[in-house]
Amino acid sequence: MSLKKPDPPTPPNPIATAAAQTGTNVSTAIANAFLNNVNQNTPGGSLKYDVTGNYDWTDPVSGEKISIPTFTANQTLSPAANEIDWRNKATQFNLADTAKNQSYMMRDYLSHGVDLSGAPQAGNAQNILNVPGASTSYDPGGQIQTGLGQYGNVTTSYGPGDFSTDRQNVEDALMARMNPQLAIEKQGIQQQLADQGIRPGSQAYSDAMMTYSRQANDARYGAISQAGQEQQRMMDMAAQRAGFQNSAQQQQYEQQLGAGTFYNQAQGQQNSQNAGQAAFRNAGLAQQLGQAQSGFNAQNSALNQYLQQQYQARNQPINEISSLLSGSQIQQPNWLNSPSSQIPTTDFAGITNQNFQNQMGIYNAQNANYNATIGGILGLGAGALKASDRRVKEDIDRIGTVFAASSKNGKNERLPIYEYSYRGDPTSRRHTGPMAQDVERVTPEAVTEIGGVKHIRPNQVMGSILRAA
Repeated sequence: MSLKKPDPPTPPNPIATAAAQTGTNVSTAIANAFLNNVNQNTPGGSLKYDVTGNYDWTDPVSGEKISIPTFTANQTLSPAANEIDWRNKATQFNLADTAKNQSYMMRDYLSHGVDLSGAPQAGNAQNILNVPGASTSYDPGGQIQTGLGQYGNVTTSYGPGDFSTDRQNVEDALMARMNPQLAIEKQGIQQQLADQGIRPGSQAYSDAMMTYSRQANDARYGAISQAGQEQQRMMDMAAQRAGFQNSAQQQQYEQQLGAGTFYNQAQGQQNSQNAGQAAFRNAGLAQQLGQAQSGFNAQNSALNQYLQQQYQARNQPINEISSLLSGSQIQQPNWLNSPSSQIPTTDFAGITNQNFQNQMGIYNAQNANYNATIGGILGLGAGALKASDRRVKEDIDRIGTVFAASSKNGKNERLPIYEYSYRGDPTSRRHTGPMAQDVERVTPEAVTEIGGVKHIRPNQVMGSILRAA
């Protein structure tokens, strides 16, 4: 393989690309027109699309002339619809001729104004304005009584407290009589158990003592309950006394309330009588106003009816002529909305530009590979010696050649290029470049030997390659 600097791709011609894209667009538009101009046949007639000519259009970019077909839509009525259309037109002609004859009569008819000499009089609004105004106030009578005087305070408590002290005294007295007896009964049960050989700590002993404890507790609860009943009895007596006091206070309150209510009822009756008299007077005034309003409306209604009759009589001849001129029209056939089919336009310019971008990508990759290979050939840089003796390298693979100027015979010779690793390199890193023995054959002055190992002067190798380019 010979290494050669790649040539960049030729960019697409924008004028040629635009012309090709325009041609594609026009062709697609013409195809869509033929697809979507669908002929139709209905009971009322037919609709047909025909190519009746061509329009020559010049592309402003390329100057190319493009012939575009032009369509004409032709509607044809069915025989029955055509007969109806002919009869309607004949009828319209006859009506228009009659209206023309009638219009001659309208010249004299419209030269005279509407005679309103016999119109009735309009309503007189003064009759409504002379009605007296309604009453807006009346004597309300005496003042309403809002207070009842003093009738005592309500009793809110009925004793020194909740009588818990009295309850405790009763409970203590009962317990004082009961506890000695309960202690004697406990000793008797314990003695009875001992006589039966039942010892403390046994299950039988625990069950017997538990039964005694329940009975003793029941007796104590009974004493407590009796003390509570005594407390409740004392509270009931105190509540009865307080209730009697409040009943007496309530009776006094109700007596005073009854007297105040009677006075207010009398005042309210007087107020109602005065309000009734004012309402009666206002009702009479409202009736008088209604009568005046009815008379006013009746006069205006009679006048409006007379004017409507006069104007209707004047407008009737004009309406007749307008009716003669407004003949009915034939109904056109209903065309269906044909489903449209669209052929997508080919993006010629996009495809062309994408192809150029792909070629540029290939060129960039080749150029990068070329630069990397040349970089490997140049080695460490200008002025630096590089050990390139084949004897210090291993895993050598030839990857191509480059042209180099020969100082022996003046001819351009091929310089082999390899990939290799250095002996003793633990990383086995790969390098790219020529062998010192090949460079020495092409350009001897570019090779020197140090310690028995051949080295290359990269700047001289670069000069040789440049001379051969």
